[in-house]
Amino acid sequence: MLMLILFFVQVGLGLLLALQHNDPTLLAGTLNFNVVRSTHLNLGLIWILSGFIGSILYVGPLLSKRELASPWLIKFLFYAVVAVTLWNVGTQSLAMQGSAGWWAGQPWLQEGLEYIEGGRVFDVIVLIGFAILCYVVLRTFPKVREWNEIHWGLGLGVVALTVVWLFGMFYVPRVDLQEYFRWFVVHYWVEGVWEVIHISLVGILIVLLFKVSVKEVGYAVFWGILLVWLSGLLGNAHHYFWVGTPEFWQFWGSLFSALEPLPMIFCFWHIYLDAHANRKPLENAPAFYFILGSVVLEQVGAGILGFTMTFALTNVWSHGTWVTPAHGHLALFGTFGLLVLGAAYYAVPMLRRGKPGDFDQRLGRLGFWLVFSGIIGLALAFALGGTVQVYISRILGFEWLSGDLMPSMNLYKVLVVSFGFVLTVGAGVIVYDLCTLGRQTERTKATEPAPAQIPARPATGWSRPLTGFEAGTWLMGMWIFGFIVTFNLLSYNLDIVRVHGDPTLPYVLAGIGYPGLFLTTLLFVWRFLASMEARVAEAALSPAPNPAAVGGGGRA
Repeated sequence: MLMLILFFVQVGLGLLLALQHNDPTLLAGTLNFNVVRSTHLNLGLIWILSGFIGSILYVGPLLSKRELASPWLIKFLFYAVVAVTLWNVGTQSLAMQGSAGWWAGQPWLQEGLEYIEGGRVFDVIVLIGFAILCYVVLRTFPKVREWNEIHWGLGLGVVALTVVWLFGMFYVPRVDLQEYFRWFVVHYWVEGVWEVIHISLVGILIVLLFKVSVKEVGYAVFWGILLVWLSGLLGNAHHYFWVGTPEFWQFWGSLFSALEPLPMIFCFWHIYLDAHANRKPLENAPAFYFILGSVVLEQVGAGILGFTMTFALTNVWSHGTWVTPAHGHLALFGTFGLLVLGAAYYAVPMLRRGKPGDFDQRLGRLGFWLVFSGIIGLALAFALGGTVQVYISRILGFEWLSGDLMPSMNLYKVLVVSFGFVLTVGAGVIVYDLCTLGRQTERTKATEPAPAQIPARPATGWSRPLTGFEAGTWLMGMWIFGFIVTFNLLSYNLDIVRVHGDPTLPYVLAGIGYPGLFLTTLLFVWRFLASMEARVAEAALSPAPNPAAVGGGGRA
């Protein structure tokens, strides 16, 4: 419930940011843009962490077949998360007065470092919270010799959550060294440790949804985690290019950053295999919708768009422009946010009704498509606006707030507001649906007439079974458009663009690459889910259909 509240507030602040892009005077002096942006970023991290904590504490006992250890500590952790959230939101306004609360050489109130703006008080309480989570999870798990791959993934994840956070808990006067350690937290903690937890949670949720073998899913989880850490350790160097570190990082950072999409591809492929292993109909459609969306946007946002931006020769143009939030929104909200919402759609029906599909699933489906299309549209607006920004700011040399740049961004600023509104409506639908899910079930059973018996037909056309070859073709299509986007950013290095100022080539490549990538992504998810939904009809055609296998609630 805490996750849902913070999720809705955070998305609302994002819509406010989009409006402030169009009217910089909006709430100026009351809620300045920099404060709203920092709060938006921080709440994004906190609500996703709340979802991670809730998901881990829910699946941990199921995975281990043991009761949750020390539930009183979890209650304490809950109030600690609420406290640090209020502290973080309250202290961000101090940035408007330039007050950091310095004492003993440390900023105790707020420190102004992007993504980790909370001051030292915030850092210490968060560290204690992670230590509590680590203790409870490890105590709940069986002895180490009895662990399977998912135990190892979640166990390593909660330990690393605590350890890596230490890199952000001290102040270094030298800006280059401070940035060096800040990116340890941003990359290893979010892009590394969170990825390990993400892969592990996807694995256990697929086991629960489709009753597939833990051993088979564990094999995929093992290789996914191994690839994340092998590519990510040196891949972190793509953050080092412009903070005064040695020049050799431009080669090695580019090389290993280019390898980081490998675990995303593996995760994408294993969810296809697991979802089609036994061809069971969807019992809980919204939960799988969000899990699939998470894995696909991990591939597109973290993998493909991350790949396009992390070479030194592309990063020099994209860094600090709107191209970056196109990657960031899909990588953070798309990958981790959709996953924890999917976990909520699995857990809440089980907690309230004892059955995974025993609820009216229409609002969940609607909420998914609103937030999924909204976040993709938002990324498209950022990417195309960023292409214009790179040319006018980096090639022509005009400042961001100049009278030349701002009018050129007007169309894309309006698009950001439009898609942000769609995303906000979707967030409201999801929050309402999950908060009222138990009562919905009771009302539906009491008042809803029995559904009409419609003759089921074999799935054909768009709903036909999805083969591995077709899924691979969709994946290849995404990467082809991703390479076009990469060439778009590389083209700024050409003399015709950089010296002569001709934007034709980067504009054409961006106009083909970004819409093609996002449209392919949207169509693929639609195609995947259509083939999954068609299994209900297939089950109805069987000689002796099993109603329990078709899905509860009458609307799956």
